[in-house]
Amino acid sequence: MIENESQSLVEDLRGATFQFGVVTRDSPLHRVEFDSGLTESEIRTVEAHFDFRFPADLCALLQTALPRGPLFPDWRMPESTALADRLAWPFDGIAFDIEHNVFWLDSWGPRPAALSDALAVARATVESAPRLIPIFGHRYLPAEPEAAGNPVFSVYQTDIICYGVDLRRYLLCEFGRLDFAEATRGEPRRIRFWTDIIDGDEELPNPALQRT
Repeated sequence: MIENESQSLVEDLRGATFQFGVVTRDSPLHRVEFDSGLTESEIRTVEAHFDFRFPADLCALLQTALPRGPLFPDWRMPESTALADRLAWPFDGIAFDIEHNVFWLDSWGPRPAALSDALAVARATVESAPRLIPIFGHRYLPAEPEAAGNPVFSVYQTDIICYGVDLRRYLLCEFGRLDFAEATRGEPRRIRFWTDIIDGDEELPNPALQRT
C-alpha cells in the first residue's frame, strides 16, 4: 500500500515548479525531477553511514524515485560535505542562537557561564533526540519513530514550525499542489524534544541575528 502511495506522490510532484533564495522576477524556475529510486543496498549504506533509519514513508518514496535538483539531498553521495552540512544544520542553528540570541531552555537547568559548556549541554540533548533528516532545503523529517506519519519541520535556528503533518502533505504543499492550511490540518505526531521547542515558541526570544 505504501509503495502505491509513493508512486502516486511521485507522479503528482513530477514537473512541479519552484524557486528558491531571494525570489525576483528574474529568478530561475526549477522543476521537480526524479532519478531512479535507491536500491535496498543503497538505503542500508546511507542508514549505516549516518546511524539512523529512514521512516517507512520516506524510505518508500526514495526507493520509488529519488528527487534531484537544487535543495534536495543527494542520498547517492552519503560522504559528501553538502549532505553532512545539511544534517548538522539543526544543531548548528541552535548553537548560533545560544551564542548570539540568548537562547536557553529551562529544562537544561541554569546556563553555564562558559559558552563551550553551554554548547556541550545543548549538543548532548540534541544528540539524544530523534535525528532530523533533510527533505528539501531547511525542511526536515524526524527519524523516529520509524513508522510512516511523522510531521515535517521547517528548521531555521530555533524558529521551528510544523510544515506538514506528514511527508505526503508537506511535499504537496511545498510544490504547490496543496495549500498550507490543509497540509498542517490536524494534530501532528509529537516528536521528543523538537515538539517541545515548537510548543515553547511563545516564550523564546525572537532571534536578533540570523545565520547566513
